[in-house]
Amino acid sequence: MGKTLAEKILSQESGNIVIAPVDLVFAQDTTGPLTVRQFNSCDFKRLADPKKTALFLDHAAPSPTPEISNDHRLLRQFARKSGCLIYDVGGGVCHQIVAESLAKPGDIIVGADSHTVTAGALGAFATGMGSSDVAVALALGKTWLRVPESIRVAVSGKFPAAVMGKDLILHLIGKIGADGATYKALEFGGAGLENITMSGRFTIANMSVESGAKVGLFPADRITRDYLSAQGRGKHYKPLSADDDASYERTINIDLATIEPLVAKPHSVDNIAPARELKGTKINQVFIGTCTNGRLEDIAMAAKILKGKRRHPETRLIVAPASQKVLLEAIKEGHIQTLVEAGASVLPPGCGACLGLHQGVLASGEACLSTSNRNFKGRMGSPEALIYLGSPATAAATALSGEITDPREVI
Repeated sequence: MGKTLAEKILSQESGNIVIAPVDLVFAQDTTGPLTVRQFNSCDFKRLADPKKTALFLDHAAPSPTPEISNDHRLLRQFARKSGCLIYDVGGGVCHQIVAESLAKPGDIIVGADSHTVTAGALGAFATGMGSSDVAVALALGKTWLRVPESIRVAVSGKFPAAVMGKDLILHLIGKIGADGATYKALEFGGAGLENITMSGRFTIANMSVESGAKVGLFPADRITRDYLSAQGRGKHYKPLSADDDASYERTINIDLATIEPLVAKPHSVDNIAPARELKGTKINQVFIGTCTNGRLEDIAMAAKILKGKRRHPETRLIVAPASQKVLLEAIKEGHIQTLVEAGASVLPPGCGACLGLHQGVLASGEACLSTSNRNFKGRMGSPEALIYLGSPATAAATALSGEITDPREVI
Protein backbone atom coordinates (compact mmCIF):
# COMPACT_ATOMS: atom_id res chain seq x y z
CA MET A 1 0.00 0.00 0.00
CA GLY A 2 1.33 3.42 -0.96
CA LYS A 3 1.78 6.33 1.42
CA THR A 4 0.05 9.68 1.73
CA LEU A 5 2.15 12.82 2.02
CA ALA A 6 1.64 12.89 5.79
CA GLU A 7 2.74 9.27 6.11
CA LYS A 8 5.81 9.87 3.94
CA ILE A 9 7.01 12.89 5.90
CA LEU A 10 6.36 11.34 9.31
CA SER A 11 7.62 7.87 8.22
CA GLN A 12 4.69 6.13 9.89
CA GLU A 13 1.24 4.89 8.89
CA SER A 14 -1.77 6.99 9.87
CA GLY A 15 -3.08 6.30 13.36
CA ASN A 16 0.37 5.55 14.79
CA ILE A 17 2.03 7.66 17.45
CA VAL A 18 5.38 9.01 16.31
CA ILE A 19 8.19 10.80 18.13
CA ALA A 20 9.60 12.97 15.38
CA PRO A 21 12.67 15.22 15.11
CA VAL A 22 11.69 18.76 14.21
CA ASP A 23 13.35 20.87 11.54
CA LEU A 24 11.99 24.20 12.80
CA VAL A 25 10.36 25.39 16.03
CA PHE A 26 8.99 28.91 16.32
CA ALA A 27 6.79 31.24 18.35
CA GLN A 28 5.54 34.79 18.00
CA ASP A 29 5.01 37.70 20.35
CA THR A 30 1.61 36.63 21.75
CA THR A 31 2.55 32.97 22.32
CA GLY A 32 6.32 33.36 22.61
CA PRO A 33 6.45 34.93 26.09
CA LEU A 34 4.50 31.99 27.56
CA THR A 35 6.71 29.57 25.62
CA VAL A 36 9.87 31.17 27.02
CA ARG A 37 8.48 31.21 30.55
CA GLN A 38 7.53 27.53 30.26
CA PHE A 39 11.00 26.74 28.92
CA ASN A 40 12.58 28.50 31.89
CA SER A 41 10.19 26.99 34.46
CA CYS A 42 11.15 23.49 33.26
CA ASP A 43 14.75 24.42 34.02
CA PHE A 44 15.89 23.71 30.48
CA LYS A 45 19.40 25.09 30.02
CA ARG A 46 19.78 25.34 26.26
CA LEU A 47 18.01 24.96 22.93
CA ALA A 48 18.34 21.71 21.06
CA ASP A 49 19.42 23.67 17.98
CA PRO A 50 19.42 27.51 17.96
CA LYS A 51 19.61 27.52 14.17
CA LYS A 52 16.30 25.64 14.01
CA THR A 53 14.56 27.97 16.47
CA ALA A 54 12.94 31.28 15.58
CA LEU A 55 11.08 34.04 17.41
CA PHE A 56 8.94 36.64 15.65
CA LEU A 57 7.69 40.06 16.77
CA ASP A 58 4.77 40.44 14.40
CA HIS A 59 1.35 40.34 16.05
CA ALA A 60 1.62 43.66 17.89
CA ALA A 61 4.42 45.37 16.03
CA PRO A 62 5.34 48.08 16.75
CA SER A 63 4.12 47.51 20.30
CA PRO A 64 0.96 49.44 21.26
CA THR A 65 1.23 48.99 25.06
CA PRO A 66 3.90 48.90 27.80
CA GLU A 67 2.90 45.34 28.67
CA ILE A 68 3.53 44.12 25.14
CA SER A 69 6.78 46.09 25.03
CA ASN A 70 7.90 44.16 28.11
CA ASP A 71 7.10 40.89 26.34
CA HIS A 72 9.04 42.01 23.29
CA ARG A 73 12.01 42.74 25.52
CA LEU A 74 11.72 39.25 27.05
CA LEU A 75 11.89 37.65 23.60
CA ARG A 76 14.84 39.77 22.53
CA GLN A 77 16.71 38.88 25.70
CA PHE A 78 15.97 35.18 25.24
CA ALA A 79 17.19 35.31 21.65
CA ARG A 80 20.48 36.97 22.68
CA LYS A 81 21.03 34.45 25.46
CA SER A 82 20.06 31.33 23.48
CA GLY A 83 21.44 32.29 20.08
CA CYS A 84 18.19 31.54 18.25
CA LEU A 85 16.91 33.41 15.21
CA ILE A 86 14.80 36.49 15.88
CA TYR A 87 12.81 38.55 13.40
CA ASP A 88 12.09 41.90 14.99
CA VAL A 89 9.42 44.53 14.42
CA GLY A 90 8.92 45.31 10.73
CA GLY A 91 10.18 41.98 9.44
CA GLY A 92 6.70 40.68 8.82
CA VAL A 93 4.32 37.88 9.77
CA CYS A 94 5.96 34.72 11.07
CA HIS A 95 4.22 32.43 8.59
CA GLN A 96 5.25 34.52 5.60
CA ILE A 97 8.89 34.67 6.71
CA VAL A 98 8.91 30.92 7.40
CA ALA A 99 7.68 30.40 3.83
CA GLU A 100 10.19 32.83 2.32
CA SER A 101 13.27 31.87 4.27
CA LEU A 102 13.01 28.77 6.44
CA ALA A 103 10.61 25.98 5.39
CA LYS A 104 11.39 23.35 2.77
CA PRO A 105 9.77 20.18 1.39
CA GLY A 106 9.79 17.25 3.79
CA ASP A 107 10.34 19.37 6.91
CA ILE A 108 8.55 18.80 10.20
CA ILE A 109 7.68 22.19 11.65
CA VAL A 110 5.93 23.08 14.90
CA GLY A 111 4.91 26.58 15.85
CA ALA A 112 3.06 28.14 18.78
CA ASP A 113 0.43 29.46 16.38
CA SER A 114 -2.41 27.62 14.68
CA HIS A 115 -1.58 29.03 11.24
CA THR A 116 1.80 27.30 11.24
CA VAL A 117 0.00 25.08 8.70
CA THR A 118 0.81 27.70 6.04
CA ALA A 119 4.15 26.00 5.30
CA GLY A 120 2.27 22.89 4.21
CA ALA A 121 2.06 24.59 0.82
CA LEU A 122 5.77 23.79 0.42
CA GLY A 123 5.30 20.12 1.26
CA ALA A 124 6.26 20.49 4.92
CA PHE A 125 4.35 18.84 7.75
CA ALA A 126 3.74 22.10 9.60
CA THR A 127 1.33 22.29 12.50
CA GLY A 128 0.47 24.50 15.44
CA MET A 129 0.86 23.45 19.06
CA GLY A 130 0.38 24.95 22.51
CA SER A 131 3.15 26.97 24.10
CA SER A 132 4.05 24.18 26.57
CA ASP A 133 4.51 21.62 23.77
CA VAL A 134 6.58 24.10 21.80
CA ALA A 135 8.76 24.82 24.85
CA VAL A 136 9.56 21.10 25.09
CA ALA A 137 10.34 20.97 21.35
CA LEU A 138 12.71 23.91 21.81
CA ALA A 139 14.67 21.97 24.41
CA LEU A 140 14.52 18.43 23.00
CA GLY A 141 14.44 19.05 19.24
CA LYS A 142 11.59 16.60 18.82
CA THR A 143 7.89 16.25 19.42
CA TRP A 144 5.24 13.55 19.49
CA LEU A 145 2.01 13.37 17.56
CA ARG A 146 -0.48 10.97 16.08
CA VAL A 147 -0.06 10.54 12.32
CA PRO A 148 -3.33 11.89 10.89
CA GLU A 149 -5.55 10.16 8.38
CA SER A 150 -5.71 12.07 5.10
CA ILE A 151 -8.51 13.56 3.04
CA ARG A 152 -7.57 14.05 -0.60
CA VAL A 153 -8.80 17.22 -2.32
CA ALA A 154 -8.47 16.60 -6.05
CA VAL A 155 -8.72 19.78 -8.13
CA SER A 156 -9.17 20.10 -11.87
CA GLY A 157 -9.56 22.94 -14.35
CA LYS A 158 -8.66 26.63 -13.99
CA PHE A 159 -9.97 29.53 -11.93
CA PRO A 160 -12.29 31.95 -13.75
CA ALA A 161 -11.33 35.64 -13.82
CA ALA A 162 -11.35 37.38 -10.41
CA VAL A 163 -11.41 34.04 -8.53
CA MET A 164 -8.47 33.27 -6.23
CA GLY A 165 -7.14 30.62 -3.88
CA LYS A 166 -9.13 32.23 -1.05
CA ASP A 167 -12.34 31.41 -2.87
CA LEU A 168 -11.31 27.77 -3.24
CA ILE A 169 -10.58 27.28 0.45
CA LEU A 170 -13.79 29.10 1.43
CA HIS A 171 -15.66 26.79 -0.94
CA LEU A 172 -14.05 23.74 0.65
CA ILE A 173 -14.69 24.87 4.23
CA GLY A 174 -18.28 25.69 3.34
CA LYS A 175 -18.63 22.20 1.88
CA ILE A 176 -17.17 20.18 4.78
CA GLY A 177 -17.77 22.55 7.71
CA ALA A 178 -15.55 24.15 10.34
CA ASP A 179 -14.99 20.75 11.95
CA GLY A 180 -15.12 18.63 8.81
CA ALA A 181 -11.42 17.74 8.82
CA THR A 182 -10.68 17.67 12.55
CA TYR A 183 -7.21 16.16 13.11
CA LYS A 184 -6.99 15.10 9.48
CA ALA A 185 -4.42 15.99 6.85
CA LEU A 186 -5.96 17.81 3.90
CA GLU A 187 -3.83 16.74 0.94
CA PHE A 188 -4.29 18.70 -2.28
CA GLY A 189 -3.66 17.07 -5.63
CA GLY A 190 -5.00 16.67 -9.14
CA ALA A 191 -4.22 18.15 -12.56
CA GLY A 192 -5.61 21.55 -11.51
CA LEU A 193 -2.73 22.14 -9.10
CA GLU A 194 -0.59 23.41 -11.96
CA ASN A 195 -3.03 26.33 -12.19
CA ILE A 196 -2.74 27.35 -8.52
CA THR A 197 0.13 29.74 -7.83
CA MET A 198 2.41 29.43 -4.83
CA SER A 199 0.66 32.43 -3.29
CA GLY A 200 -2.69 30.72 -3.71
CA ARG A 201 -1.32 27.52 -2.20
CA PHE A 202 -0.12 29.38 0.89
CA THR A 203 -3.61 30.85 1.32
CA ILE A 204 -5.24 27.44 1.01
CA ALA A 205 -2.80 25.71 3.37
CA ASN A 206 -3.12 28.60 5.84
CA MET A 207 -6.88 28.17 6.14
CA SER A 208 -6.87 24.37 6.27
CA VAL A 209 -6.90 24.67 10.05
CA GLU A 210 -10.24 26.50 9.79
CA SER A 211 -11.80 23.14 8.91
CA GLY A 212 -10.09 21.57 11.92
CA ALA A 213 -7.25 20.03 9.91
CA LYS A 214 -3.95 19.13 11.56
CA VAL A 215 -2.12 20.12 8.39
CA GLY A 216 -2.80 21.20 4.82
CA LEU A 217 -0.32 19.61 2.40
CA PHE A 218 0.65 20.27 -1.18
CA PRO A 219 3.12 18.18 -3.17
CA ALA A 220 6.51 19.71 -3.90
CA ASP A 221 6.41 20.18 -7.67
CA ARG A 222 7.61 22.54 -10.39
CA ILE A 223 5.76 25.49 -8.86
CA THR A 224 7.39 24.78 -5.50
CA ARG A 225 10.80 24.56 -7.14
CA ASP A 226 10.36 27.84 -8.97
CA TYR A 227 9.23 29.58 -5.78
CA LEU A 228 12.21 28.37 -3.76
CA SER A 229 14.54 29.38 -6.57
CA ALA A 230 13.01 32.86 -6.63
CA GLN A 231 13.72 33.13 -2.88
CA GLY A 232 17.35 32.15 -3.47
CA ARG A 233 16.74 28.74 -1.93
CA GLY A 234 16.68 26.46 -4.97
CA LYS A 235 19.01 24.00 -3.22
CA HIS A 236 16.27 23.33 -0.65
CA TYR A 237 13.94 21.86 -3.25
CA LYS A 238 13.26 18.17 -3.52
CA PRO A 239 10.30 16.57 -5.28
CA LEU A 240 7.75 15.12 -2.89
CA SER A 241 4.32 13.68 -3.55
CA ALA A 242 1.93 11.04 -2.30
CA ASP A 243 2.06 7.60 -3.88
CA ASP A 244 -0.51 6.90 -6.58
CA ASP A 245 -1.93 4.01 -4.55
CA ALA A 246 -2.07 5.87 -1.22
CA SER A 247 -5.15 5.20 0.90
CA TYR A 248 -7.35 8.17 1.83
CA GLU A 249 -10.25 8.45 4.23
CA ARG A 250 -12.21 10.17 1.45
CA THR A 251 -11.67 12.13 -1.74
CA ILE A 252 -13.29 15.48 -2.55
CA ASN A 253 -13.30 16.51 -6.21
CA ILE A 254 -13.43 20.21 -7.09
CA ASP A 255 -13.51 21.78 -10.57
CA LEU A 256 -11.86 25.20 -10.24
CA ALA A 257 -13.92 26.49 -13.14
CA THR A 258 -17.07 26.18 -11.01
CA ILE A 259 -15.78 28.39 -8.16
CA GLU A 260 -17.04 31.97 -7.86
CA PRO A 261 -16.06 34.82 -5.52
CA LEU A 262 -17.21 33.80 -2.04
CA VAL A 263 -17.54 35.47 1.35
CA ALA A 264 -17.64 33.99 4.85
CA LYS A 265 -20.34 35.77 6.82
CA PRO A 266 -20.20 36.45 10.58
CA HIS A 267 -19.40 34.71 12.87
CA SER A 268 -18.11 31.45 11.40
CA VAL A 269 -15.68 30.64 8.61
CA ASP A 270 -18.03 27.99 7.18
CA ASN A 271 -20.93 30.46 6.89
CA ILE A 272 -20.35 30.87 3.16
CA ALA A 273 -22.28 32.85 0.53
CA PRO A 274 -21.48 34.09 -2.98
CA ALA A 275 -20.30 37.70 -2.95
CA ARG A 276 -22.97 38.58 -5.51
CA GLU A 277 -25.71 37.59 -3.05
CA LEU A 278 -24.40 40.00 -0.42
CA LYS A 279 -24.47 43.10 -2.58
CA GLY A 280 -25.88 45.99 -0.56
CA THR A 281 -24.14 44.93 2.67
CA LYS A 282 -22.50 48.15 3.89
CA ILE A 283 -18.82 47.85 4.86
CA ASN A 284 -17.05 50.41 7.06
CA GLN A 285 -13.54 49.01 6.73
CA VAL A 286 -11.67 46.84 4.24
CA PHE A 287 -8.50 45.13 5.42
CA ILE A 288 -6.07 43.56 2.92
CA GLY A 289 -3.16 41.64 4.40
CA THR A 290 -2.33 38.97 7.04
CA CYS A 291 -0.61 35.60 6.73
CA THR A 292 -3.56 34.57 4.56
CA ASN A 293 -3.54 37.26 1.88
CA GLY A 294 -0.74 39.76 2.40
CA ARG A 295 1.57 38.50 -0.34
CA LEU A 296 2.72 40.33 -3.47
CA GLU A 297 0.14 38.63 -5.70
CA ASP A 298 -2.63 39.74 -3.33
CA ILE A 299 -1.44 43.34 -3.20
CA ALA A 300 -1.00 43.36 -6.97
CA MET A 301 -4.59 42.17 -7.45
CA ALA A 302 -5.92 44.93 -5.20
CA ALA A 303 -3.80 47.54 -6.98
CA LYS A 304 -5.06 46.35 -10.36
CA ILE A 305 -8.66 46.86 -9.31
CA LEU A 306 -8.06 50.18 -7.54
CA LYS A 307 -5.67 51.79 -10.03
CA GLY A 308 -6.85 55.26 -10.99
CA LYS A 309 -9.83 55.08 -8.61
CA ARG A 310 -10.65 56.08 -5.02
CA ARG A 311 -12.07 54.07 -2.19
CA HIS A 312 -15.62 54.83 -1.12
CA PRO A 313 -15.56 57.92 1.13
CA GLU A 314 -17.31 56.06 3.96
CA THR A 315 -15.13 52.95 3.80
CA ARG A 316 -11.65 52.86 5.30
CA LEU A 317 -9.02 50.84 3.44
CA ILE A 318 -6.09 49.34 5.36
CA VAL A 319 -3.26 47.39 3.72
CA ALA A 320 -0.60 45.41 5.61
CA PRO A 321 2.09 43.64 3.55
CA ALA A 322 2.94 40.23 5.01
CA SER A 323 6.69 40.84 5.07
CA GLN A 324 9.35 43.43 4.47
CA LYS A 325 10.26 41.63 1.27
CA VAL A 326 6.67 41.88 0.04
CA LEU A 327 6.56 45.58 0.93
CA LEU A 328 9.78 46.34 -0.96
CA GLU A 329 8.64 44.41 -4.03
CA ALA A 330 5.24 46.11 -3.94
CA ILE A 331 6.95 49.52 -3.76
CA LYS A 332 9.24 48.60 -6.64
CA GLU A 333 6.34 47.53 -8.82
CA GLY A 334 4.32 50.66 -8.01
CA HIS A 335 1.50 48.88 -6.17
CA ILE A 336 1.93 50.81 -2.93
CA GLN A 337 1.71 54.15 -4.69
CA THR A 338 -1.43 52.97 -6.48
CA LEU A 339 -3.05 51.91 -3.22
CA VAL A 340 -2.09 55.09 -1.35
CA GLU A 341 -3.46 57.21 -4.21
CA ALA A 342 -6.67 55.15 -3.93
CA GLY A 343 -6.96 56.21 -0.29
CA ALA A 344 -5.37 53.27 1.49
CA SER A 345 -3.51 53.45 4.80
CA VAL A 346 -0.43 51.21 4.54
CA LEU A 347 0.76 49.58 7.77
CA PRO A 348 4.19 48.17 8.61
CA PRO A 349 4.68 44.49 7.66
CA GLY A 350 2.97 42.38 10.32
CA CYS A 351 -0.40 41.11 11.47
CA GLY A 352 -1.94 44.56 11.81
CA ALA A 353 -5.71 44.61 12.32
CA CYS A 354 -6.17 40.84 12.08
CA LEU A 355 -6.27 40.06 15.80
CA GLY A 356 -8.06 43.18 17.01
CA LEU A 357 -5.14 44.44 19.07
CA HIS A 358 -4.14 47.60 17.25
CA GLN A 359 -4.02 49.32 13.84
CA GLY A 360 -7.60 48.86 12.67
CA VAL A 361 -9.73 47.87 15.66
CA LEU A 362 -13.44 47.97 14.83
CA ALA A 363 -16.09 49.99 16.67
CA SER A 364 -19.38 48.55 17.87
CA GLY A 365 -21.80 48.04 15.01
CA GLU A 366 -19.16 48.39 12.30
CA ALA A 367 -18.62 45.84 9.54
CA CYS A 368 -15.30 44.86 7.97
CA LEU A 369 -14.46 42.88 4.85
CA SER A 370 -11.10 41.28 5.65
CA THR A 371 -8.76 39.01 3.71
CA SER A 372 -7.75 37.30 6.98
CA ASN A 373 -8.66 33.78 8.07
CA ARG A 374 -11.07 34.22 10.99
CA ASN A 375 -14.31 36.14 11.51
CA PHE A 376 -15.13 35.14 15.09
CA LYS A 377 -17.10 37.56 17.24
CA GLY A 378 -14.72 40.11 18.76
CA ARG A 379 -11.80 39.02 16.59
CA MET A 380 -11.09 42.54 15.32
CA GLY A 381 -12.19 44.57 18.31
CA SER A 382 -15.73 45.11 19.50
CA PRO A 383 -17.84 41.94 19.93
CA GLU A 384 -20.63 43.99 18.42
CA ALA A 385 -18.71 44.36 15.12
CA LEU A 386 -19.23 42.14 12.08
CA ILE A 387 -16.41 40.49 10.11
CA TYR A 388 -16.76 39.16 6.58
CA LEU A 389 -13.93 37.24 4.91
CA GLY A 390 -13.10 37.42 1.21
CA SER A 391 -10.31 37.43 -1.33
CA PRO A 392 -8.12 40.46 -2.14
CA ALA A 393 -10.13 40.89 -5.33
CA THR A 394 -13.42 40.95 -3.42
CA ALA A 395 -11.89 43.25 -0.81
CA ALA A 396 -10.68 45.77 -3.39
CA ALA A 397 -14.01 45.78 -5.22
CA THR A 398 -15.78 46.29 -1.89
CA ALA A 399 -13.50 49.21 -0.99
CA LEU A 400 -14.57 50.95 -4.19
CA SER A 401 -18.30 50.56 -3.69
CA GLY A 402 -18.56 50.69 0.11
CA GLU A 403 -20.59 47.50 0.10
CA ILE A 404 -19.77 43.84 -0.50
CA THR A 405 -19.15 43.53 -4.22
CA ASP A 406 -18.44 40.64 -6.58
CA PRO A 407 -15.07 41.60 -8.16
CA ARG A 408 -16.27 40.33 -11.52
CA GLU A 409 -18.29 43.54 -11.69
CA VAL A 410 -15.09 45.62 -11.86
CA ILE A 411 -12.64 43.30 -13.63
